[in-house]
Amino acid sequence: MSEAVRGRLFVWLQQVLPQHGVSRLVFAMTRVRAPWFKNLLTRGFLKLFSVDMTEAVETDPYRYSSFNEFFTRALRPEARPIAAGPAIASPVDGMVSECGAIEGDSLLQAKGRRYTLAELLAEQPWAQRFDGGSFATIYLAPFNYHRIHMPVRGRLLDTVYVPGRLFSVNAATARHVPRLFARNERVLTLFEGEFGQFAVVLVGALNVGSMATVWAGDITPAARRAVTHISAPGMVLDKGAELGRFNMGSTVILLFEANRARWHPLLRAGSVVQLGQALGSVA
Repeated sequence: MSEAVRGRLFVWLQQVLPQHGVSRLVFAMTRVRAPWFKNLLTRGFLKLFSVDMTEAVETDPYRYSSFNEFFTRALRPEARPIAAGPAIASPVDGMVSECGAIEGDSLLQAKGRRYTLAELLAEQPWAQRFDGGSFATIYLAPFNYHRIHMPVRGRLLDTVYVPGRLFSVNAATARHVPRLFARNERVLTLFEGEFGQFAVVLVGALNVGSMATVWAGDITPAARRAVTHISAPGMVLDKGAELGRFNMGSTVILLFEANRARWHPLLRAGSVVQLGQALGSVA
């Protein structure tokens, strides 16, 4: 069976699955605190994926009170130094799916597939600020650290929940599902920095039990699946400060205004990055 056929079958399976039902089940299972059950999940995960527990504040994977607490474990501060100066720090551990210039209002999803800022940002009035700007899309695999941090210092301006589907966001799905990141459930966060405004978009996916921010707590699963502005204080977060977390894996999209961000010349699709690593610089 060819890779293209396998990819189409994988997408078809996701289309027929009750995506939100599956994700709500994962949400419930990963929060079970019964030792035998949460340890069973943790043991199975560690057999599937290589996880460096020496980086974690709590190094024993079985001392977490639930699988979700193990999955979203905190790291020791020295494990991820944050790039100083005008550097744009990677907000997560992961792999770059795509990055570069926003052509008008069009972003590259994968070869031959594009989507627009208006679609991604659900027609928010501030979407046009990023026309002609810069973007970076970073995919978090299940084995990655799953907290999201600030790429630069910023003052929170807006938080918006956008309902949608819950397709997987891996490379195979990105190649086969049109407008993937603009169709999946997501949380939009808008900030004001010293150099202008920037956005950090959290994109949900199949099996992502919830998305949370440090100021609003769990935003998904949402009781009401409609575009919703979430009230929040005008808090200021320093570069490297925790912004939120994925309770299971997904994707983060960074957006910068035109002529504000310069990506590192070696940053490209397929680049593996770590939290705090310099992705480029702001001007």
